[in-house]
Amino acid sequence: MIIITAKAHPVLIETFEKKGFEVLYAPSITYEELLNKVEQATGLVVTTRIKIDKAIIDKAPKLQWIGRLGSGLELIDLKYAEEKNIRCISTPEGNRNAVAEHSLGLLLNLMNNICRSQAAVKQHLWLREENRGTELSGKTVGIVGFGNTGQAFAKLLLAFDVTILAYDKYKFGFGAGPVKEANFEQVCKYSDVISFHVPLTEETRYMADTAFFGSLKQKPYILNTSRGKVLKLADLVTALELGQVSGAALDVLENEIINDLNADEERIFHILNNRPDVILTPHIAGYSTEAFYLMSKVLLDKLDV
Repeated sequence: MIIITAKAHPVLIETFEKKGFEVLYAPSITYEELLNKVEQATGLVVTTRIKIDKAIIDKAPKLQWIGRLGSGLELIDLKYAEEKNIRCISTPEGNRNAVAEHSLGLLLNLMNNICRSQAAVKQHLWLREENRGTELSGKTVGIVGFGNTGQAFAKLLLAFDVTILAYDKYKFGFGAGPVKEANFEQVCKYSDVISFHVPLTEETRYMADTAFFGSLKQKPYILNTSRGKVLKLADLVTALELGQVSGAALDVLENEIINDLNADEERIFHILNNRPDVILTPHIAGYSTEAFYLMSKVLLDKLDV
């Protein structure tokens, strides 16, 4: 049996069933429900909703593989899965272009005051001087994390005649043309834009914090379409108030259950939501119509189904 624990394109279910697999499509299944149903599973399909920990794995003696729709395997106990000979597969190829396009859209929106000026027009305010934009062309863009989404974002940026400073702790020798291999300090010092494209690990957790914002020299625009806890929101608020950054566009937050924020999270969310130099979107960067299909297709290809 294959259990699909999140919304997935019909091609995934249909293909598994055509190959003779029993499929339990349960996009709203809870952790506790999965714990009670996983015993017969030979495959699990997950996103970022449910943690696949030792308890789940121990309840699944037949489990052969765990497939992640999208990028990032931080919710899977990879070490324990490996000990149990369970194959873990991610599909960043499926939504990397969607994330890149969304990142570019956020950046152009932010730099050209599109949301801000639209809100003014809705109030019958025709504010041209107040909404004068800044061109992306000729700027320096720092990309933190040069994997699938970082590279896809860089590809789109090339049309704007920018210099790209790319930092990746685990990649070397990838610089070519306008893409310059850089260290983190150089990204912070020279970039007019800094975009995060890293998985959430102990190394990347809150890498955008007070120290990071204090090291910035060019008052850059900040983008985060990776994981919410890469960037500390309270520190971003301070950076905005101090003028250390020109604005921020975030597709991910530390706590994305916005109806269940604690008092401090609610205060920070309110501040960010009411700043004209901040754009927030609800974790949709990798969720385009095309990506919804491609993530399933890539998983099927990698499983050779």
